[in-house]
Amino acid sequence: MSRPRLFRIALPFFTALVACHRSAVVAPARAPLTLAPAESMFQALHQVKDRMGVTIARGATADTDGTSLAELRRRYRSIRTPLASALASIDSGALAAEDQHAVGAMRSALAGGLRSDADATEAGEASTEPVCDYDPAAITRGDSAYERLRARMYACYTRAVQHVQFEGKTLDRLTAIGMLASMDDREQRHRLFLAIDTIWRSMNGDDGARSPYRQFVRLSAARWRADGSPVDEEARVLRIKPALIEKWLVQVLDAWRASTPSAMIEPWDWHYQAGAASRALSDRVPLDDLGVLNARYFRDLGADVAALHVHYDLTPRAGKTPVAFTDFGGRPHLVQGAWQPGEPWVFATYRVGGLDNLNELLHETGHAVHISAIHQRPAFLDWPDNDALTEGLGDVAALEVYEPRWQMHYLGDSVPTSLGLRGRYGGIVLDIAWSLFEVRMHRDPNADPNQVWGDITSRYLHITPHPELSWWAMRGQLIDEPGYMANYAIGSIIIADIRARVRELHGDFTTGNPTWYDFMTDHIYRFGLSRSSADVITEFLGRPIGADAILADMRRMKAVR
Repeated sequence: MSRPRLFRIALPFFTALVACHRSAVVAPARAPLTLAPAESMFQALHQVKDRMGVTIARGATADTDGTSLAELRRRYRSIRTPLASALASIDSGALAAEDQHAVGAMRSALAGGLRSDADATEAGEASTEPVCDYDPAAITRGDSAYERLRARMYACYTRAVQHVQFEGKTLDRLTAIGMLASMDDREQRHRLFLAIDTIWRSMNGDDGARSPYRQFVRLSAARWRADGSPVDEEARVLRIKPALIEKWLVQVLDAWRASTPSAMIEPWDWHYQAGAASRALSDRVPLDDLGVLNARYFRDLGADVAALHVHYDLTPRAGKTPVAFTDFGGRPHLVQGAWQPGEPWVFATYRVGGLDNLNELLHETGHAVHISAIHQRPAFLDWPDNDALTEGLGDVAALEVYEPRWQMHYLGDSVPTSLGLRGRYGGIVLDIAWSLFEVRMHRDPNADPNQVWGDITSRYLHITPHPELSWWAMRGQLIDEPGYMANYAIGSIIIADIRARVRELHGDFTTGNPTWYDFMTDHIYRFGLSRSSADVITEFLGRPIGADAILADMRRMKAVR
């Protein structure tokens, strides 16, 4: 696509200003003359921010090309200031509708992820050891109480999840949970489960009235009352009646209750019960094969991760974020009319292989191939406007690992469908239980969180309640971003709907389908911020979002009885 004439004239200035990345800065597609320079600077600012994010997440002080983090920050500031002025001077009313949308998207990004202090990233920066023997009530006195308590709790949680001590070894949270799913010795499982209490205590202390979480949830609930529930807002954005969300959460949990054995189990046996498929097949997924199997399946789907320039940082490292995530390291861009791939980065920590870790890696790669397919003008080249859709899209392909045909094709062995689905939905129903937990705790922030959690898990998951154990306090999202767990819950409902519709329109993809990636790109992946998530989903489904697909799939578990 040809460049607007004004941008060709201004190119030498802007190239000098933003020469900070290995790929060329190009004009935004279809930008009018008055918008082209601003949108080009916006693209350049994202390029610098993406490299800063990767550098910090890598725990490094310089980018992979040797550019120091300090220099990246300087370049960021040098671009952001003139960009802010340029966007402020644009008269949106004189623009066409799409360009008005583009200006709005850029202004919103500048106030959010591209704010002036956007050094912070999802991974955070290495810092001194947090002081975790503290009085939460003291931290909540004065201004910015919520932010200060949240930061302290998350820092202590991060340290705790990386230092679980068990039988003379130091484990991280994911490794410990993986061991719970594989240990045949029930007493050993019990001991390991209790060893994880250092994580719980980092959030909830002794569950007394002065526990960190009890102080925090009261502050968070006050914000929800003042600003509105993020769960309700998520529903409205997706054109779902907010009252339906809690109803759907309960329906999915009730489907698990009705489709699984009614005998009560101990919480330390939960992962073992749900992990039958993983135990049977994990020897076929050694650590060194995680990346191989991941790349093979996506290649069979028409998404070659090497050709898409996807990078992986999967090894343990002190100070590394405990949460697996994927982000732009560079964005797809036009060069002389042809789209060039971006550079997505996947960050996770794996000390062992196994089916469940493979599922998580496939999920993160699902995000990477998604953002690789967003071919839009720079203003719209970002994650969709809805986190539930974004989170769910990571699972469209990943959930196939629990199907016997996938297992036989890629691993050479399989388990019955009912056991595979227990593995698929064991994690999902826990996410949904956490989402329901957050909704109820924010409705009544003075409630005992252990009691609220025990009520949910005993009723729907057949787990014996232990009010003395804060074993719900294992997800960093509960403090990092209250309400975010609903994205996983709503996302699982959306993606069950989308997965069923993909099969209906395009056929099966369990053992690969070389046109799958092109189909997903055309119908779902490519839009970025150019269209609302609600429009993309409902147009693809041909109807509003519903819970029927996930409930129908869960009913296939009944054979496990």
